[in-house]
Amino acid sequence: MILTLIAIALLAGLVVVYNMLVGKRQMVRNGWADIDVQLKRRANLIPSLMETVKGYAAHERQLFQEVTEKRSQAQQAGDDARARGAAESALSQPIGRLMAVAEAYPDLKASENFRQLQDELSDTENKIEMARRFYNGAVRELNTLVESFPASLVAGVFGFRQATFFEVETSDRAVPEVGFGDGR
Repeated sequence: MILTLIAIALLAGLVVVYNMLVGKRQMVRNGWADIDVQLKRRANLIPSLMETVKGYAAHERQLFQEVTEKRSQAQQAGDDARARGAAESALSQPIGRLMAVAEAYPDLKASENFRQLQDELSDTENKIEMARRFYNGAVRELNTLVESFPASLVAGVFGFRQATFFEVETSDRAVPEVGFGDGR
């Protein structure tokens, strides 16, 4: 009788821990999907932004080519958080330079289309940051559970592994502020 109760308690504990691990893994997957959506949104904005700037700064061909190459590399990085983070950091650098090119072209800065694209890109960067924080929080919770006893025993048996944080260099990712004021 006592052995039966102990077996039932152990089985119930196993089910609870397993379900907690599944829940944390789903949060990580959900977080990654949110990041992926925002990164795709940013990637889709880039061609429109480049076309708008090209009309004013045709001599910036090398920059346009670099943005195109880095965008392609970021899209090909897939779901590996470490590789995707590195590729997105590499993409952010030429995007920042592309936005800075606008400073030299008053007509471009005054363009409603350019301002709208710039606002959308800035909004997308903010959404990427929020999604990254959610994802990294979910990763932290999963990783803590996977390493904690007794969940680590259940995690090992059922193949739960630690997830990788999504890191993008903040200084690389920052979109420069481009003012539309009086030109000072």
